Amino acid sequence: MQPETGSRQETGEASEPMLDSFKGIWRELPGLLSDRIELLSTELQRAGLALLHIVVLGMALSVLGITVWLMLWCLVVAGLAVLGMHWMAALSIGLAIQLVLVAWAVHRVKALLPLLRLPATRRRLMFTPSASEVKAPPPSDHASHPAPKTHDTAAST
Repeated sequence: MQPETGSRQETGEASEPMLDSFKGIWRELPGLLSDRIELLSTELQRAGLALLHIVVLGMALSVLGITVWLMLWCLVVAGLAVLGMHWMAALSIGLAIQLVLVAWAVHRVKALLPLLRLPATRRRLMFTPSASEVKAPPPSDHASHPAPKTHDTAAST
């Protein structure tokens, strides 16, 4: 019985430094977490300011881009007029090209709008399919696969 008591003392002595290290980690945990949270807060503030600068610069670039676009089309219309085309015909060509580009942009925006509803995520998070998602099978399926015949036990007895 002596060896068992000796082994218990050895495991008790070996687990004591581990317990002390766990207690030390437990004491340091609030400091470690607060440092991480403070770092996250500081980085989020910097990211917010960077996003603000990006938005302002994007707006400035939009104004400059529109100005360049208008100047380009003024040059195209003036060039067509210099080449001998009537100024009204040159303006009409420029307007027609702009309308085609606007129609393309509107078509593209309409095609992208359904993606804003996050369809794959919504399908994944749904517990039951909604009524709009449940589709009735086409009528041809019912005609090709007749309903199974049921045997009435009362009628056969």
